[in-house]
Amino acid sequence: MKKYSVLFLQAVTVLIGIGAVAFLLWEPTAEGRNVNATLFEIYFKDPFLVYAYIASIPFFIALVQAFKLLGYVGSDTVFSSSAMKAVRTIRYCAVAIIGFVVPGLFFIRFFSGSDDSAGGVAMGVFIIFGSLIVSAVSSTLERILRSAGER
Repeated sequence: MKKYSVLFLQAVTVLIGIGAVAFLLWEPTAEGRNVNATLFEIYFKDPFLVYAYIASIPFFIALVQAFKLLGYVGSDTVFSSSAMKAVRTIRYCAVAIIGFVVPGLFFIRFFSGSDDSAGGVAMGVFIIFGSLIVSAVSSTLERILRSAGER
């Protein structure tokens, strides 16, 4: 039963990654200011979009590490140093996401020249809170794994 649960969670992790890539590629084309723009104008003339793509790299690294961690759980090596390294990498990625989102929020709020920045700021705040939760949970999990490994 445990193998099937791990395989299911790994499949969900892969689907989250595919969904995130699809969203990153689709969303700029659905944006209101890009209605009559060509694909070249959408993807290559927007510096904030490039920043968003670079900022998404830690998210995908964390997804890969979560996939690996689930593999360690499935093979009963969850107390290994590799599993602890995966948890630590997830925590660092969560902190890196926060580090990318905060300057993006300042850019949206103060330098975008738009009156309607509340939606973007709200999404950024939700991402920060989610990353804080992931960071706290991974820190706690790392501490638990470290203390269990010392026994």
